[in-house]
Amino acid sequence: MVKNREIELKAWCEAQTGVHQPQLEVVSGDASFRRYFRVADGKQSLIAVDCPPDKEDMAPFIAVADAYQQADVKVPAIIAVQREHGFMLQSDFGQILLLSKLHPRNARSYYTKALEILPNIMSVTDTRLGPLPTFDREMLMRELSLFKEWLLEHHLHWQWDSEDEEVWSEFCQLMIDNALQQPQVGVHRDYHSRNLMLLDNDEIGVIDFQDAVLGPITYDAVSLLRDCYIQWPAEIVTELSDFLRVQLQQQEVLTRTVTQAQWQRWFDWMGLQRHTKAAGIFARLAHRDDKPAYLQDVPRTLDYLQSVSAHYKELERYHQWLSSKVIKRWETQ
Repeated sequence: MVKNREIELKAWCEAQTGVHQPQLEVVSGDASFRRYFRVADGKQSLIAVDCPPDKEDMAPFIAVADAYQQADVKVPAIIAVQREHGFMLQSDFGQILLLSKLHPRNARSYYTKALEILPNIMSVTDTRLGPLPTFDREMLMRELSLFKEWLLEHHLHWQWDSEDEEVWSEFCQLMIDNALQQPQVGVHRDYHSRNLMLLDNDEIGVIDFQDAVLGPITYDAVSLLRDCYIQWPAEIVTELSDFLRVQLQQQEVLTRTVTQAQWQRWFDWMGLQRHTKAAGIFARLAHRDDKPAYLQDVPRTLDYLQSVSAHYKELERYHQWLSSKVIKRWETQ
């Protein structure tokens, strides 16, 4: 089936470009059902996207791409679409992921550039399809539940007792309340170093934005600065996070009454919610989707959860449970 789709995609690309395509060059198969290939039109390189319509709908990607372009966010240009088969041609941002170039000497510079894009992303709250989906209580709980279902129960074979349930429920409620208390803005939802591309003119290009929602103002910032794939010293993260707060206040996206302490708490707890989700997704990718390499990213998410929760008295019980039970189980599995 996969091979047949590649043959069909190759034929479609040839019809669109008028150029014979050799064997399709795989660019990546990401954590979703989409696959990407590099093709050519005789003048330049393009990206062909295979998005099986029975698995994923391309419409949100196309709509968000258009809205982001109008908001001056650098995203790939869509050249051709075949909705019925789930095929798309788009401009090629090249092969340089931000992740591949990050170094302690340049991290502040690159992250500052990436943070400066966020006010534009935040301004996109609807597309031609209508308002962005709301990152509501139900969605937040669904994301948190991935940790419970896939990492704890499926991977670690967790047997829940009443104390576990009590600690988990309390933690989830605190995370959800924190997210909903924040100003709600346009959120990319997966804004990190593997979804940011370095372009020829040293601009940053943004990809993988089809899951954009209306959600908490700190969400994309914590996705970027507390990246699941690369970790930075706490002082750098705090400095850059507060840089964004000041920028947002100067641009009147965020009220000036939000203090650094309030922002930091929003940011930290939003990171706890996101890393809880991410750990669950990594376990799901390993077990459901047969992508075991993602398990190597779980320890970083657990480390974030442990180190950040240690700073908040309200999370003392959760921190103890996480350290003495969850992380201990992970380390002795």
